Amino acid sequence: MASLGPAAAGEQAPGTEAEPGPAVPPLPPSPSSLGPLLPLQREPLYNWQATKASLKERFAFLFNSELLSDVRFVLGKGRGAAAAGGPQRIPAHRFVLAAGSAVFDAMFNGGMATTSAEIELPDVEPAAFLALLRFLYSDEVQIGPETVMTTLYTAKKYAVPALEAHCVEFLTKHLRADNAFMLLTQARLFDEPQLASLCLDTIDKSTIDAISAEGFTDIDIDTLCAVLERDTLSIRESRLFGAVVRWAEAECQRQQLPVTFGNKQKVLGKALSLIRFPLMTIEEFAAGPAQSGILSDREVVNLFLHFTVNPKPRVEYIDRPRCCLRGKECCINRFQQVESRWGYSGTSDRIRFTVNRRISIVGFGLYGSIHGPTDYQVNIQIIEYEKKQTLGQNDTGFSCDGTANTFRVMFKEPIEILPNVCYTACATLKGPDSHYGTKGLKKVVHETPAASKTAFLFFSSPGNNNGTSIEDGQIPEIIFYT
Repeated sequence: MASLGPAAAGEQAPGTEAEPGPAVPPLPPSPSSLGPLLPLQREPLYNWQATKASLKERFAFLFNSELLSDVRFVLGKGRGAAAAGGPQRIPAHRFVLAAGSAVFDAMFNGGMATTSAEIELPDVEPAAFLALLRFLYSDEVQIGPETVMTTLYTAKKYAVPALEAHCVEFLTKHLRADNAFMLLTQARLFDEPQLASLCLDTIDKSTIDAISAEGFTDIDIDTLCAVLERDTLSIRESRLFGAVVRWAEAECQRQQLPVTFGNKQKVLGKALSLIRFPLMTIEEFAAGPAQSGILSDREVVNLFLHFTVNPKPRVEYIDRPRCCLRGKECCINRFQQVESRWGYSGTSDRIRFTVNRRISIVGFGLYGSIHGPTDYQVNIQIIEYEKKQTLGQNDTGFSCDGTANTFRVMFKEPIEILPNVCYTACATLKGPDSHYGTKGLKKVVHETPAASKTAFLFFSSPGNNNGTSIEDGQIPEIIFYT
């Protein structure tokens, strides 16, 4: 498995010991010795019990020892064992194992119980099996970066959830962006939803570092799709597309296919439809996906039309923004009443505002048609007023149902708003007459239990602004995160 990092090397859980099993002088060689299977011997070490003050100490003394043992496990019968010199034999005690694992209980006491003194476990790593036995005998956890995955597998195989939890805790502690995809694959394989969720959170927060790591190209198609479906990745879509192409090239090699445009499209399958091409700029699309050979000529033309004409033709790709912000979405409405008939002739509705704290705006709530269900074309912008600099915009559309409700129109990416700086919110709509707001508030304060107050101050913008002002007009809502 990929390394979990230098800090993890040789690490073991608190309170654990790395000592070998107890030496029992008159007994046969250590069970970890290799060679022909020897008959079990039980020549007792006289009065050893008197030297152990607790039940835990007595059972720990029996760990990995022939003393009183009544079964042996033979591990490592594959090629790896041959390279290591042969299979490894580990002694154990049926009672201890049955008391700690329902699987061992069924193995020794169930309807098809085995009476053999030797049990072969060809699919279990010796180090992981010893870690399992150590836990069953002494409650001690000894895992490291090179054994944690095999120990997790073994704990699941023998139904020891407490050891599973220790393995997951170890992995969580050493989770980083550069191993998040590797651990996500393992978490999905071993059905560990808590670990998988933490991996996805790490990928959300550090998407660029995560997809740049070696483990990204090793994930399976289902894991790739699970990541591409997320709305919370913090990366530009053009760069995400480049990473997906890199994954497709690696997958072609795994499937022993020539790395051609057609084969990359074939291995991507449904993952290609999860790339949000409409979130790219036309320049990003032209420089990357349009020349990649992965999209058909028709798809390229349709996307170019989507970028350049209004009304925009419908495309098959998701245009919902990816928002990497944490916390709860907030929304303020600056109007106290809704009226009918606000017309549009190509002039933008604008309103200036300031806010008392740093926030990120993700969209506006706009009024829709008074004539029933209707589609609108709209361009939304946020402009820093003094510098006349456009900080973000989206040329898009929205559908309304004819009610006086507001309808969400989102930016492609969150826009950072600094405290006490004046900004202009701008919306240019193309469509029939709509509802509009009246009895506008100059100051709107949003309060949440977990955060301090967020106060917006509104000011009318110079010029026509299609009639929108502090008192009435469009752009009733601002959607933001604190």
